[in-house]
Parts: sequence; C-alpha cells; structure tokens
Amino acid sequence: MIETITSPAAMSARAAAFARAGTRVGFVPTMGALHDGHLDLVRTARAENDVAVVSIFVNPQFGPNEDFTRYPRDLDGDLTKLAPAGCSLVFTTDAASMYPRGFSTYVTNDAWSDRFEGAVRPGHFRGVLTVVAKLFHLVRPTTAYFGQKDAQQALLIRRMVADLDFPLQVRVRPTVREPDGLARSSRNVFLSATGRERGVSLSRGLRAAAARFASGERDANALIAAARAELEATPGVSVDYVALVHADTLEDVAHADARSLMLVAARVDGVRLLDNALLSAPTEAAW
Repeated sequence: MIETITSPAAMSARAAAFARAGTRVGFVPTMGALHDGHLDLVRTARAENDVAVVSIFVNPQFGPNEDFTRYPRDLDGDLTKLAPAGCSLVFTTDAASMYPRGFSTYVTNDAWSDRFEGAVRPGHFRGVLTVVAKLFHLVRPTTAYFGQKDAQQALLIRRMVADLDFPLQVRVRPTVREPDGLARSSRNVFLSATGRERGVSLSRGLRAAAARFASGERDANALIAAARAELEATPGVSVDYVALVHADTLEDVAHADARSLMLVAARVDGVRLLDNALLSAPTEAAW
C-alpha cells in the first residue's frame, strides 16, 4: 500500500525522518495524469534509491491562454499505476496549501527562461522553478528525476540546483515514446485520432534531421530545414519553433556537433506538442 501525504508540513516531517534514518530518496515531481514516461522515472528512482517518492500537484503555472481546470486529473488511476512501479510515497496537495495567503516569493532564471517555451508561455518557468524549489525543500530528495521531453525545463531545474546549492542530484531520462514515435505526454489525451497521427510529424522531423547529421551535414540551417519540412508537409500542424541549440546552455549553434540538441514545438488540434533529440544520439538523453 502506497503511503499518501497531503500536508506540506507532514511531508516535511516524513522527509526529516528519512534523513535521520539515512534513507536515500528518489523523487519524481509530476502533475499527475501519469503515463509510461512518468513510470519509467519512478522505476529508475526506486532502482537507484531506498524509496521512490512521487508528487502529484497541478501547479497553477498556466499562462493567460491556457486552462488550468482542463488539465487531466485522475488520482485514483495514478495511484493504481504507481504501486507496481515501486513508488513508496505520494505527496498530493492543493494550491491553497502550497501557496497560502500572502505568498509572494518566486524563483526565476534571467538567462534561459524567456526563450522557446518561455517566450510562448510568459511566466511559465517562474511557476515551474518556484514549485520545484518548494518540493525539493519538502521532500529533501537524494536524486530528482525528469524526462527529456521537457528539455528546457530540465535544464533550468539543473541550473537552479547548481546556482542555489540544493544538496541533490538531477537525473534526466530519455523521452519515452509511443510505438509510432510520438513522445508520451499527458496532453496527448486531448488529440483526436487524426491529430494523433499528425503529431507524429514532430518525431519524424527529428529523425530526418538526425539522419542528415549522420550523413555528415553540420550546417544548422540545413538541419533545421530538414526537420521543419516534415512538420510543414503535414496538414493541421502549426509550427511554433524549430531550433538547434547546445544541450547544456540552450544557446543557438551555427554548426552542429555531438552536443547539439534539436527542439521542436507545434500545435495540433489546439494542443501544444513538444519534442527534442540529441542529433548525435537521438534515442539517448542529452545529459
């Protein structure tokens, strides 16, 4: 039976007990609506630590054109999935508990948070970094686990951990995909059958760019064009951005190398889909 905690104070007390016992804690922060990508993180957390802790909290970080209330929620279903994956404890709470009256302190990153997802969703990463910082304080993990699908988010969290001296490690796992290549995402449930087929164009674009890289192409514009062509050739896909950046800094690159990460984002059925790949090793994590 999975232990469930709903109070931040109770979670902090439980984390203190883990620390006193010398228990290694693997932590997977989530917003629920769990899929195989989340469960891969949980299984890895359990394999590499004494206990695996999962948080389920839909953070009110959404922008003005996003619907916080529409985000899929299925706590009972999530708990059913977590038990076989080795989860020991679930921390699930609400916004009033995490952000009590008078809350006014936020974590920001001035270098990387206004590009790509940050440009499309102003303020998004302030919400992400703030809630993850709070969760790290409450759970006190030895290691925290994230998926590469949200590469910019993972890089920002890793930077925050380094800059603010959090006593933990950040592990990033490769993106988990459907058999046809579509990156697993909680938002995929909003896609129609046709939209689902169209969404595969993102991974096709990444594979096309990776194939050009493998054949010797190093010009960033040519590699970006190869990926963009796959998306633009698919009806009903609206491209937000295609970019080639350094996997450690998010800086644009003119010539690709082993650390070049391609980022793609597009809208299908009104749903924003994200994907990315390290061109030199597209099936591996960039970190």
